[in-house]
Amino acid sequence: MDMLKQHIEAIIFTSEQPTTVKDVQECLMTTYGWEMLKEAIEEELQAIVEKYTDDAFSFELVQIAGGWHFMTKKDYYPTVATYLHQKSRKRLSTSAMETLAIIAYKQPITKTEMESIRGVSCDHTVQKLLEKELITIAGRADGPGKPLLYKTSALFMDYFGINSPKDLPKLKEIEVEENMIGEAPEFEQNSQEPIAENLEVAATEEVTATEENNITGTTEN
Repeated sequence: MDMLKQHIEAIIFTSEQPTTVKDVQECLMTTYGWEMLKEAIEEELQAIVEKYTDDAFSFELVQIAGGWHFMTKKDYYPTVATYLHQKSRKRLSTSAMETLAIIAYKQPITKTEMESIRGVSCDHTVQKLLEKELITIAGRADGPGKPLLYKTSALFMDYFGINSPKDLPKLKEIEVEENMIGEAPEFEQNSQEPIAENLEVAATEEVTATEENNITGTTEN
């Protein structure tokens, strides 16, 4: 059981969600065959908490949501918030936003169907949206070749604060101002306004209310 504290730190640091004592026990048992008592792990956790109270560290170990999680200390929130805001301001091309809008309103949809609506190849655009984790593969369609189906991702839904595509606003409700994603919603407003204000990520100047027929599947020449 050498370096037990460090093993626990590594487990918690790696996890994206709060780590429970049971999580630690199962991991150590599977990896090394260590049968750790709950009390022993909790003792090490308290030692880790104490370690990171030192001002030399910008983060701390916090007990939250039934587990343990490393979090930035509140003194560094302004710096972290600014950095995250800067990182989130990633521009999408007009073609990427138009494709994302089509996927959002027609999902699940194949690339062939997207190209039928847009009139151009979507291979590169779809790959970029997958890399940004705004869309995901939803399986395969029935038919020749069984092409891949695409849908918006959980990240897309989380960003706009919606539970399903049914919660998306009608295109006529969308006011397109700037082709930018990453602007934080104004949570002081009612729940529908942030969606309408931020849906520029899913539309372009070309995909406006007057072109709603294209989104619902009608292809213009």
